[in-house]
Amino acid sequence: MRLKQLLVYSGLVLLLCTLSSWAAADEVEVEDEEDLDSDGESEPEDKGKEKKKAPEIEPYKPPVISLENEDSVFFSEPFAIRGEFQNRWLKSQAKKDGVDVEIAKYDGEWSFEEPATKLFSGDLGLVLKSKARHHAISAMLSKPFDFKDKPFVVQYEVKFQQAMECGGAYVKLLSQQDSFDLKTFHDKSPYTIMFGPDKCGEDKKLHFIFRHKNPKTGEYEEKHAKKPTGNFQNVFDGKKTHLFTLVVQPDNSFEVFVDQTSVSSGNLLEDVTPPVNPPKEMDDPHDKKPDDWDEREKIPDPDAEKPDDWDEDAPAKISDPDAKKPDDWLDDEPEYVPDPNSVKPDDWDEEEDGEWEAPQIANPKCEKSGCGEWKAPLIDNPAYKGKWSPPLVDNADYKGIWKPRKIDNPDYFEDKEPFKMTSIAAVGLELWSMTPDILFDNFIITNDKSVADKWASDSWVKKNVKETYGGDEEGGVVSNLLEATNERPWLWVLFVMVVILPFVLIAACCFPGSKGDAAAKKKKTDEPTEDVPADENEAETKEEEEEEEETAAGDEEAEEKNEEEEKTAEGNEEEETAGKDEVDEEETVRRTRQRTRKDN
Repeated sequence: MRLKQLLVYSGLVLLLCTLSSWAAADEVEVEDEEDLDSDGESEPEDKGKEKKKAPEIEPYKPPVISLENEDSVFFSEPFAIRGEFQNRWLKSQAKKDGVDVEIAKYDGEWSFEEPATKLFSGDLGLVLKSKARHHAISAMLSKPFDFKDKPFVVQYEVKFQQAMECGGAYVKLLSQQDSFDLKTFHDKSPYTIMFGPDKCGEDKKLHFIFRHKNPKTGEYEEKHAKKPTGNFQNVFDGKKTHLFTLVVQPDNSFEVFVDQTSVSSGNLLEDVTPPVNPPKEMDDPHDKKPDDWDEREKIPDPDAEKPDDWDEDAPAKISDPDAKKPDDWLDDEPEYVPDPNSVKPDDWDEEEDGEWEAPQIANPKCEKSGCGEWKAPLIDNPAYKGKWSPPLVDNADYKGIWKPRKIDNPDYFEDKEPFKMTSIAAVGLELWSMTPDILFDNFIITNDKSVADKWASDSWVKKNVKETYGGDEEGGVVSNLLEATNERPWLWVLFVMVVILPFVLIAACCFPGSKGDAAAKKKKTDEPTEDVPADENEAETKEEEEEEEETAAGDEEAEEKNEEEEKTAEGNEEEETAGKDEVDEEETVRRTRQRTRKDN
């Protein structure tokens, strides 16, 4: 019975799904037919049934810096007002030094445009368009950032619209100078911080580099932060927009975030290479190792002698003295013979190519045992000992590994506040890439991490939600279902049935108990019972008949099956009770009367 219910309910679910598919397909066909006139041409949009419009994309609302946070923001670029950002960002007209003239120009194309996959309408970004070209573009900060007593925070979005092969998407925060022309921005332009992703092949990096000024010489040296320990490898796959954030604190600590998750942290004094501060002492370059300095910890034992029975000339391998040549070994047969199936090429010219000879193949006669001169196989020589060398003993003159003495480092200095870097005046992108269409958006430089977080919540978070949960231009799964029910209200019935039927099925299969089932089970098993008076038997029989009449409707097939089982059980009981007492005979008579009443 449970199997029948399962099959019925499953068939009903499949039927409902099929009907839904047919209905949806029929409606699409009807709409398509209505869009065409009798000649097969498209009808005007204002004629006949109005065509369904494509879902509108949500307008983009760019992040905005509140008045109370304006003082803490030094640069913000949501690419919201075309006239403003087009004038703000200037493409470099400089040339790279040290390269061929053909590739020295920064001729890579930049564009202000929407992403290829639109999440919002009107959401523009700065896009690196060219492949295998040098690109350089920059913009001035609204005011220089001075590294004093407040944190430095830079944050921006990157979307690799194609899976990244080789190239970078990092930013250079350009150092403040007395005279600064953005049109001359190039690879040698001084920067204070370089930050962002970079990849070529399987080498994936997330740069954080700052240029530190030597207080003694005035020269700058790049300091590279340690490699991130967190996972950021998926940012190059070209599927989603990613958010990169760098926070440097006045206490010299720093932290790097990808998609608002920390992937690296450390201290400018401890976790960069080379270190900010040089060692206080250094090796004396003029110190030399004494001639009698012995660095050998072990030496050959001078008193050891080679044993008399040590034969250094004994070979490592010898011929097996017990080996015998097989009886069918063919001494006179060559190991290789000309290929009898080989044919001289038609274009073979003996005057130019020489006399043609068939290529050699292994002699098939040698496959069984072998051919040619027989030699016994080699085995390890039990008398072989190799070259004798005396054992090693401790060196009495050992003095350890020599090291030059230490002297004061003349270049030593101690900078306890590397956070106080050169002020920043502009942000620049100086890149080369083998992958085009890299999109940059929503730059912000501030001294307050919470301001950057609020900026991200108004921009990147919204994009991430749509990219993660299917909020593309065609709408997510839920929104599509809701839209479908607006046009076809009967779909609500289908959705409800498909959702509820499995639960009904589970309940029917797992909790099938009822009075009718109990009665049927009692009737089916025919388990022996104790003798009771005739009157009680008749009363009990009457009650059973009433219960059977209530449950028998629509269950004729089950009763017929039960009758067959009862007949089989009756026959078995008659054989088993042939020698039993009168009590068993009365039980048989009672059951026979019960079946007779039911048949009547």
